[in-house]
Amino acid sequence: ELARRLGVAHCHLCSSGTAALNIGLAACGVGAGDEVIIPPFTFVATVEAVLAAGAVPVFADIDETLCLDPVSIEAHISPRTKAVMVVHMCGAMARIDTIRELCDRRNLLLIEDACQSIGATFNGRSLGSFGHMGCFSFDPVKTITCGEGGAVVTDDDRLYGLAHAYADHGHDHIGDDRGAEDHPLLGTNYRISELNAAVGIAQLRRLDRILETQRRNKSILKTEMTRFPGIRFRHLPDEAGDSATFLSFMLPDETSTRQTAGALAAAGVDGCFYWYDNNWHYLRQWHHLKKMIAAAKLPAQLFDHCPDYGQIELPQSDAIMSRTISMQIKLGWSEAELQHRIEKMKAVFGR
Repeated sequence: ELARRLGVAHCHLCSSGTAALNIGLAACGVGAGDEVIIPPFTFVATVEAVLAAGAVPVFADIDETLCLDPVSIEAHISPRTKAVMVVHMCGAMARIDTIRELCDRRNLLLIEDACQSIGATFNGRSLGSFGHMGCFSFDPVKTITCGEGGAVVTDDDRLYGLAHAYADHGHDHIGDDRGAEDHPLLGTNYRISELNAAVGIAQLRRLDRILETQRRNKSILKTEMTRFPGIRFRHLPDEAGDSATFLSFMLPDETSTRQTAGALAAAGVDGCFYWYDNNWHYLRQWHHLKKMIAAAKLPAQLFDHCPDYGQIELPQSDAIMSRTISMQIKLGWSEAELQHRIEKMKAVFGR
């Protein structure tokens, strides 16, 4: 059902979005010493998956899509670059057409981390379906949830075969006798349970209604916010394809953004995130990465081209993220609650 909904040939369910990223990298053959270009604004699992593959994360800047900037991607390509992992953050799309063209031209693998963007599209095509592999998450805070779960999708028969074998200890899944199956490759256990999958089917069948409600609520709030000067909105390459899980906006400078974030919280406008200070979604606060602290020695530390993550400077990304607030769009708001929220926002922005 998910493959049909996303318009892809193959879909393999797994235990989490993090598992999906690991499977996608493994199926694509990303491994020891390969460089993978990623954004600094993502969930930390994107970085963890690259490191777990034995590869080297290379951070490129974002632009006002809040996703990877194609110009910065190209500037960070080296002879060791194997893949670009584009992350469709906060329910909406990167410049995926431009990024795909760049990857095709430079012969790079394109892996889409669409964990936050189920249901979002670009020019009518589902996010996650543009790259060699797309990855999704269905944890409790995603648009639809299995309780816990994930998926990898692809149109490539060979990559699908590698993915579903790798996710289950290398089993070839031929026949109906698990004990007699062959093991064409080494793998691990990223299986989803049938109970989680059953929850996911029920949730998937609600997706269109969820998207309709989110888009309506977001449109109402955004229309009200356009009345106030000094507010710019996140650039959406295809506004109609936005899943509308967040309304992200930018203010003129870091000081006014911090003040506004605090004022919104004080006014009771909940669900507003200032990612620049967030511990799990922006590179600036990833102190364990900056010091390369891990439970076991990371393979990436053995390579002389592993960057010093404590010294990375991404001024373009900092300039964007320090001015950005993302407001979560909720499904359960009543008309009265939505109007009450608008009045609170007017009091803050009217200052």
